[in-house]
Amino acid sequence: MKITPEFARLVAGDTYFWAWPMMNIYNRRLAFKQAPEVGLMNGILPFAPLNSLAMLSDYVKPEERWVACPNQDVVYGGGIAALDETPVVVQVPDFGDRFWVCQVVDLRTDSFAQIGKMYGTLPGFYLLVGPNWKGQVPKGIAKVFRAKTGTAFVGPRVFMDDSPEDREAVQPLLAGIDMYSLDRFDGRPKTHDWRKLPTLKSPMDDTAGSETKWVLPEKFFDELSLVLKDAPPLPGEEARYAQVTALLAALMNNPALKQGAIDEAKRVEEELVSPLLQFRNWGVPVGNNWSSTNNNAAFGTDYFTRTAVAKSNILVNAPAETKYFYQDLDGDGRRLNGANRYTVTFPKDRTPPVEGFWSLTLYDVQHFFVPNVMKRYSVGTKNKDLKLGSDGSLTIYVQSDPPGDDKRANWLPAPSNEDFTLFLRAYWPRVPVIDGTWIPPAAVRAT
Repeated sequence: MKITPEFARLVAGDTYFWAWPMMNIYNRRLAFKQAPEVGLMNGILPFAPLNSLAMLSDYVKPEERWVACPNQDVVYGGGIAALDETPVVVQVPDFGDRFWVCQVVDLRTDSFAQIGKMYGTLPGFYLLVGPNWKGQVPKGIAKVFRAKTGTAFVGPRVFMDDSPEDREAVQPLLAGIDMYSLDRFDGRPKTHDWRKLPTLKSPMDDTAGSETKWVLPEKFFDELSLVLKDAPPLPGEEARYAQVTALLAALMNNPALKQGAIDEAKRVEEELVSPLLQFRNWGVPVGNNWSSTNNNAAFGTDYFTRTAVAKSNILVNAPAETKYFYQDLDGDGRRLNGANRYTVTFPKDRTPPVEGFWSLTLYDVQHFFVPNVMKRYSVGTKNKDLKLGSDGSLTIYVQSDPPGDDKRANWLPAPSNEDFTLFLRAYWPRVPVIDGTWIPPAAVRAT
């Protein structure tokens, strides 16, 4: 069937925006497929062959560039499950009173498994299966979670205090976390000393200051059929899938039409996707120039929010697990910049109400850590030396130069003369955070 170049561009641009998050995750799958063994990519990030995972043994290093908006409150793990090849077992140790959660999202970055302290998950073995799996569940599996796509990302997160003692105390717990294919399941826990992982070479170009490029307009339409196969249409998406499939067929033997589609994808990347890196351009305003979302990891057919989150801070937890607040502006609506000094003051007993933990993190304009003399990138529950004011309030000093010695414990270093972003996490949020009764305080610019 012949279609006009103008119509091809129209469908191509819409498709690029819609499928951007899925292509992002699928290309991560292709990267993990190249891992020769379980290890640390560039000595920094968990990197493992498909259907297995790797764990860090400390906070993620500031040099990482695979995932925007990392945090230094938890010890991360990560792996890709190819559920179209095999079910996988997620192994959960006994964490005791320590906060933990295991993020499990599909190709659409929608959560499909509830595994974590907030769910009352018990130590044991949990099975992740693909949409078409009809096998027998072996004895010893506590629960089965079924994905809607053939690809899943599994990311354990374990809270750790910023102290040498807790870094040591958490190691036996981390050792009991694992993921492996169903054929390796024998009912007995497997353990690892994650401190002894080998350093592996990255298959990607990670040299830029921005996040690794996972979606390339030049390759997008060559890989799209794989994504469509991996993620069958949601109810109501059948017509969209039919239209995209027809577009791919038209592009197959028409170089000029395909080049037009690629050009349109480049335009959409520049004009529509790239601006979504900045939090002030999207989200739900909640007050004090902070914004948030209400459907993280449950985007469904909310294509705009799904792509915005994927561009700015992909791999977010579900709302019951974590509430995220985003801030590019001070209390007066001016862009946050390290040429100025700011305070963020929580009144007495008004720090984020959580069952887990909270943190306030500072990122540069690309949403990565800013190098500083303290090597501090966030403050919150993990910091045991934060000082309260005489009235019981907690003031965080956000500035490039050190505050006075009496305030240094509460210092969140900012870049000199550069724009930056603040990011507040509330892990296992209580009702006031979820229903909007509680909102973060403004970033107040010093006069």
